[in-house]
Amino acid sequence: MEESHSTEQTAEPNSSNALHSSALSVVEELVYWRDVRRTALVFGGSLLVLLSLATFSLISVVSYLLLALLCVTITFRVYKSVIQAVQKSDEGHPFKVLLDRDITITPETAHRYMDVLLLNINRALIHTRRLLLVEDVVDSLKLAGLMWFLTYVGAVFNGVTLLILADLTFFCTPLVYEKNKTQIDRYVELVRTQLEEKLEKLQEKLPGAVQRSKAD
Repeated sequence: MEESHSTEQTAEPNSSNALHSSALSVVEELVYWRDVRRTALVFGGSLLVLLSLATFSLISVVSYLLLALLCVTITFRVYKSVIQAVQKSDEGHPFKVLLDRDITITPETAHRYMDVLLLNINRALIHTRRLLLVEDVVDSLKLAGLMWFLTYVGAVFNGVTLLILADLTFFCTPLVYEKNKTQIDRYVELVRTQLEEKLEKLQEKLPGAVQRSKAD
């Protein structure tokens, strides 16, 4: 009985890791434009939705999207019905393949996704507590600097604009990095070295008790 229980515990992390790896693989294929048609469809669709949200309300955007989809599907359904009536064929419903496809979420799939979600939430909570309660002064100062910078960003951009910029960055930056990897890595390493030097100097100026807590 104990061996069975331990086997189940071992299988759960393995399935979560497999699910995580599969999701990363799909994301990598999208951001590196491995399948240009699929990436262009996802990128164009997401950007169109965000630009629409910047102009209209969420309710209007969702309504227009569903209305456009219904116009396409109804038009195609009527067109195929007319063609079948004229040709006296019996091809059936044009969306029969999609209607017969099983799109329900099984309990096993839901449990796997929930396990991955809970794992990430717990990691985020632990990391957030560490930063907010100043377990490491330097890391907490980094967070404070980032939040201070974001206050200026928030004063210039609203949430939808930031999402649009994030969408552009998500789909464009990896491809640019892949083509200019050497030059970008050199500049990033230079900036990282300078930041580490400044943080080390800052840490040397901190009280001794704080430095000892960091060493611990």
